[in-house]
Amino acid sequence: MNQAASNPRYRTTEVQVRGGTLHTALWGPEDPAAPTILAVHGVTASHKAWPALAEALPEVRIIAPDLRGRGCSNALPAPYGMPSHAEDLAAVLAALSSGPVVVVGHSMGAFAAVVLANLFPERVRSLVLVDGGLPLQVPAGLSDEQIVAAVLGPAAERLNATFASREAYRSFWKQHPAFSADWSPLVEEYVDYDLTGEEPVLRPATRYQAMADDTAELHRGASLLKALAELAVDTLVLRAPRGLLNEPGGLYAPGYLDAWAEKLATLTVREIPDVNHYTIVMGAAGAAAVAGTVREALAVA
Repeated sequence: MNQAASNPRYRTTEVQVRGGTLHTALWGPEDPAAPTILAVHGVTASHKAWPALAEALPEVRIIAPDLRGRGCSNALPAPYGMPSHAEDLAAVLAALSSGPVVVVGHSMGAFAAVVLANLFPERVRSLVLVDGGLPLQVPAGLSDEQIVAAVLGPAAERLNATFASREAYRSFWKQHPAFSADWSPLVEEYVDYDLTGEEPVLRPATRYQAMADDTAELHRGASLLKALAELAVDTLVLRAPRGLLNEPGGLYAPGYLDAWAEKLATLTVREIPDVNHYTIVMGAAGAAAVAGTVREALAVA
């Protein structure tokens, strides 16, 4: 197990999954019996989305993999999709956890968390879904490519771009509306991690096909709809009032998640003020709010 000298609470390991190993980070106590959560990142992200939450939860053991097709797990083969991610996550928990855990999923990671709870109920104690996990609101009849463009837009386009230097990639992100007022050393670390190749041809680590296959499934995936229909664990959804580009309205329109809460007895919705789709987990205020919710979930017997 590798350990970063600059942060002795952060270490990484590899977990055997279909086609290879899943690169997985841990923060917090070494003791497997310590309060533990599984943190599952979004569609074009990596485990580096979670250091702010780790700083806010120093007493909690956090397990956070790079999902198949992302980060240092980007060489793992297809198929992608929520059942594949659920199988990978179950393997991570089998290797690194002594019992069922609270699963915290952000964006696409929330969808994977819901399917994990359905396919491997013995691994999941409860769910915290951060701005994700419920079917996306997109017009009927769109192709998969149109869904990707409608939901992710510039985030999808970035995966096909190349960058001449790490500084050029940092500059790209510093101008991003989601981070223009929330840049931090942790965000810079996230950005630096998300590059493969050598200068002057650097690329984002996420495989385009992984992103495209997974995004399409967030709208029409049978595994997600089944998992929601059979949702059997306490589930708290945290909504960001601003979206991927810091635009008002958010990924989910006001009221949409409340309608789901009326249909699903175990689901509760809470809004986190003054955050966007990214800063709800990567900004200090958002991470603190998510941390408070995690502590609530851990405290429930």
